[in-house]
Amino acid sequence: MYQKNIALAYVLLVFLGTFGIHRFYTGRVATGIMQLLLGLIGWGTTWILIGYVPLGFLFLWLFIDIFLLPGMCRNPR
Repeated sequence: MYQKNIALAYVLLVFLGTFGIHRFYTGRVATGIMQLLLGLIGWGTTWILIGYVPLGFLFLWLFIDIFLLPGMCRNPR
């Protein structure tokens, strides 16, 4: 299996991170779906203030992904 492009993965993380697209790109589909659901639920419920809790978890996860992304690109699934 070939190595994924790290620069493209970071671009996806920055612009589409709340939808987990960078995780789909690196082959982590299950966690990509989890990030996608957290983002949709979070953004969909911010108007009643509940959405800030899942968005907080998501943004923390995305911050951690900044450091994990090179390893995910070197070892795609």
